[in-house]
Amino acid sequence: MRLLIIIIGFCLTASSGLWGRTEKRAVTVKSVEDIAAEVKPSVVKVMQEGREGVDGLGTGFVVSADGLIATNLHVIGEARRLVVEMSDGTKHEVTEVTATDAHWDLALLRVPCKTLKPLVLADSDAVKQGQPVVAMGNPEGLGFSVVDGVVSEFPDVINEVPMIRLAMPIERGNSGGPLMDRQGRVLGLLTMKSAVTDNLGFAMPVNELKHLLESPNPVPMERWLTIGVLNPKLWQPALGARWTQHSGMIQSKSLGSGFGGRTLCLSKTQQPAETFEVAVNVKLGEENGAAGLVFCAQDEDHYYGFYPSNGKMRFTRFEGPDVYSWTVLSEFATEAYRSGQWNHLRIRVEPGQITGWVNGQRVLVHEDTVLRGGKSGLCRFRAPEADYRGFRLGKDLSEKAIAPALADALHKQLEQYTSSHGSGKEMVDKLLKDSAAARSIIIEKRRDLEKQTAALRELEKDLHRRTATQDLLAELAKPEDQIDLLRASLLLARHDNPEVELAQYMQQFSLMVDELKVDPEISKGTATAVKRLNRYLFEQGGFHGSRHDYESKSNSYMSAVLDDREGLPITLAVLYLELASRLKIPQVYGVPLPGRFMVGYKDGPEGELRLLDVFNQGKQLTVQQAALDLTETGQFDPEFLEPTTKRSIILRMLRNLMSGLLDQEAEVKEALPYLNLVVALDPDSMVERLTRAQMNQRIGDKASALSDVQWLIEHFPESGPENMRGMLDEWMQSLRTP
Repeated sequence: MRLLIIIIGFCLTASSGLWGRTEKRAVTVKSVEDIAAEVKPSVVKVMQEGREGVDGLGTGFVVSADGLIATNLHVIGEARRLVVEMSDGTKHEVTEVTATDAHWDLALLRVPCKTLKPLVLADSDAVKQGQPVVAMGNPEGLGFSVVDGVVSEFPDVINEVPMIRLAMPIERGNSGGPLMDRQGRVLGLLTMKSAVTDNLGFAMPVNELKHLLESPNPVPMERWLTIGVLNPKLWQPALGARWTQHSGMIQSKSLGSGFGGRTLCLSKTQQPAETFEVAVNVKLGEENGAAGLVFCAQDEDHYYGFYPSNGKMRFTRFEGPDVYSWTVLSEFATEAYRSGQWNHLRIRVEPGQITGWVNGQRVLVHEDTVLRGGKSGLCRFRAPEADYRGFRLGKDLSEKAIAPALADALHKQLEQYTSSHGSGKEMVDKLLKDSAAARSIIIEKRRDLEKQTAALRELEKDLHRRTATQDLLAELAKPEDQIDLLRASLLLARHDNPEVELAQYMQQFSLMVDELKVDPEISKGTATAVKRLNRYLFEQGGFHGSRHDYESKSNSYMSAVLDDREGLPITLAVLYLELASRLKIPQVYGVPLPGRFMVGYKDGPEGELRLLDVFNQGKQLTVQQAALDLTETGQFDPEFLEPTTKRSIILRMLRNLMSGLLDQEAEVKEALPYLNLVVALDPDSMVERLTRAQMNQRIGDKASALSDVQWLIEHFPESGPENMRGMLDEWMQSLRTP
């Protein structure tokens, strides 16, 4: 999974241009003073430039003389203009983000300078506990400060990432700075400070930086400035602050320029006349802030707002730039609001009435009619950040009511686990008569409820997966030329993660298509269009093959591939194929080679088949070259060179997700949903049915195992070995035995 770290203090940069060299000769231990003097010319400030000047500050260091700077990914953010300042005050504007890695929180930047002094990179695998170290950075903006300490522990695994734990203070601005041994060689990049104590921090091992240097995914700065930016055709930010979109979620960061840090983001979607509804899910960064819906907005100062604030809901009419022109029409607490969590807000505007809901519960009915028409959107003030997802605008956004009979039946099936028995004080008074026995019973009841809660979670998860399976089957049931392969791949990701919002990712992909539609090279024939696609994805977009943890599920989730621009050969191929399909580029198709999925194309019906290794920046290969690389014989079975079906592509992605789970006892329950999905997509798959039967028997589900074994016997091929049929018969009998 991704590196999900709450960074308390931004840190620095790290890396070197002589990273490939390992210092062999003996080097005397240097003083902290000498190291600081030697290293200072190679350490830089990394600054994010915003409308009001510097919006963020971190540290970096030179890793090659021709302009490569290493830092943390969280230092550079997204869609921000970046400037690097040397210790002598010289400034260079960053022209390219040469490589990024979200898992390791690392980034490489390029500046237009050929005479920099790189630091030497050490071997971080050789780090020892208690080893003295030195670090340099820009803590709290204090430029080029030095501090020494020792390695507290290595490796220390934080969120599945092995890091160097340090006994030294790390502050804001240090992120990305070099952690060095007493010879001045880089061991790691300062990344975060401890939330527990000031004299403890963490650094990313420098060996992970070397992987970026070996496999860059360069993104020109003009392209970087568009990553995560809201589509200007759909949204209109107002009153400053940063509004970005990532993982299907809109995020608002930094205070706006309006009174109280107010900022807006108005939707350009046409608002229905007279009666309409607007809704969104919102999560506050801080509960003392405010963030939610705006509607009937005439401009940035005149609109209604419906939002949580300090644990209560507010309905306000804004009629000017400051608090003196605002009218709080209603403020109230409601049990429907869930503090610190996602909350669904919905507003219905009618000619004479405004109604509001929180998490499906009606909490507001108001007859204010001062403002009508205008636009709808999002708002935030006081707190510096909030997250939004699922914004919708339409005539009726209400959820379909569950029929009373069905609701009663469902409630009976799920049961009512608890009921009120008066106040807690009254209950305690009764239980005090025999407190020891009462406590024992309460513990027993609590454990029982915890088991029931866990069972309900599993039921909810299973229901979601079944729904995702139905949606995927419906997509793949269409004629081949009508199947939306991108949507199908997103449904596969949604099968594991209910938070994947298909509409947001489909919209993101549509923007990519729109950008290329007007490119003249796309219409000049397949060969020319393929070259343009290669440049767009791999040179300008930064898409690349996974550098680490090849087996990570994220590499198989199309949502994560679009977010992180990193994936497996098949997920990158799906993106490539769907772009080619939407752009009507002929003779481009998926080639299911053993060991590596590739994209094939022919420049004309009679043209020679060429292969594109999208895992390696779209490298072009002949069939013979690919065969030599991927097979022992240097030849492919001809069927591997035929265009594969979209269903086969999804099945191959699914089997990638399932690989590695089948032999691990603890992973049986995790593997079963994938086996169920494979069998649903490919009912004749005997291997998966056999495996599923074995898995279900291992977890004690004899009925499910028996069903698969019976199917295997009924569909056993006539040419199959008799001893195998006999084994299946014996297996079936054993499953029927009590």
